[in-house]
Amino acid sequence: MTASDFTDVPRLSADAELAEALTAAARKLHDTVTPHGTLRTAVQLAVDLLPGAELAGISVIDRGSRRETLAWTDEVVRSAETDPRAGGRESHPLWDRLWTVPVAKLEDSIAENDGPLSELGLRSALSLRLRADRRRLTVLTAYARKPRAFDEDATRVGRLLTAHVSMALDSATVREQLTEAMRTRDLIGQATGILMERLDMDAAGAFESLVKASQRENVKLRDLARRIVGTHDAPQGRGVNER
Repeated sequence: MTASDFTDVPRLSADAELAEALTAAARKLHDTVTPHGTLRTAVQLAVDLLPGAELAGISVIDRGSRRETLAWTDEVVRSAETDPRAGGRESHPLWDRLWTVPVAKLEDSIAENDGPLSELGLRSALSLRLRADRRRLTVLTAYARKPRAFDEDATRVGRLLTAHVSMALDSATVREQLTEAMRTRDLIGQATGILMERLDMDAAGAFESLVKASQRENVKLRDLARRIVGTHDAPQGRGVNER
């Protein structure tokens, strides 16, 4: 994904109202069809829209300091957000704060003695909370190579953007779950049809046989259905044929 993919998203300037820019951003976000696509779009929009932002990333953090970078605009962001052992530090300099507050800012990594970020050439950062519960935190962080890059305007725009990202992410997640549910239903229907033919029984009996085999083998129903559909041309084994 490159900046050219976002040419229809106006940059914040004297000629582009914030509302117009965020409306265009919201359209971009809601046009994505998967959560991963939403996250990739979000980090590029952060660079395009937040005053001072040069790079951006989205990471998820567990309470136990385990973390994973989900989307990034540059490999240097991935380096900054992925390795919890960098410089002996167990967590990103801003993320611990986001369990209790929605925004955290690093003015100057050198002045604030943050070796890992300064070694990567990242002087300032603005972290914004996307999602949080008791055990997991999802964070969007914008970075700049100069100190004190993020002012109050950047914070305000960032909070508005993360609100749109959060809504779009929820929407994409629901769409993905519904799509998966429909695929699972179709898969189970195919498996039931195969068993009806193999075992010479009606739909209710075939489905009951499928459920019993799933419980007996301690296998999820959809995984067993996928196995049956994938091997329905092979010679019959035991498995679901045993009643």
